[in-house]
Amino acid sequence: MIGLLIRKKHYYKYMRKIIVIIFALLFFTGNASFADTDIWDYFGDQNVYGQKPVSDKEFEQALESKKKKKKRDKNIPKGEEFHQSNETQFIKETEEEMPVLCVPANIKLSETEILPVGHYQVAGEKKNGKPYLKFYQAHYLMAEIPAVETHDDFNQETVHFVNLLENGDKQVKIIFGSLDFNAYSVVNIAE
Repeated sequence: MIGLLIRKKHYYKYMRKIIVIIFALLFFTGNASFADTDIWDYFGDQNVYGQKPVSDKEFEQALESKKKKKKRDKNIPKGEEFHQSNETQFIKETEEEMPVLCVPANIKLSETEILPVGHYQVAGEKKNGKPYLKFYQAHYLMAEIPAVETHDDFNQETVHFVNLLENGDKQVKIIFGSLDFNAYSVVNIAE
């Protein structure tokens, strides 16, 4: 009886190996395709949608003709030419989105006013020739601080920017840039 059980174990062991090998062979060779014809050969002159097949040469010609066609810029109004001379006017007329600043610490604006931690959209505005930075959340004006206008672009990659730079342990420098002006403001961190 024990000999029969041992033989059964070996039998099942070998059968499992053989089944695994058969399934592996079927899996790896089942995906191989040895067709000499194209799928379109079975449809004759027309496929199921009533279209005639296109040769590789015709397809390449169609691609080349598409590449040669120049696409029209959708931002330029019809009937007007776009020249270098009116480029600045075109940029100014496009609606600009206010950049967003993440304020990681409370900022002391005055003895009683504090700008809390948060995300703010920042807009620059000149009043009586002096630049100001306005901080908005949604459509609410949260703060307005005076700034110093500069021609420095602070090595930023875009025209519209706002960023927070370290300026010692107790201050931060807020830099701002737009088409109208670049400015910065140094403010104290609230304790």
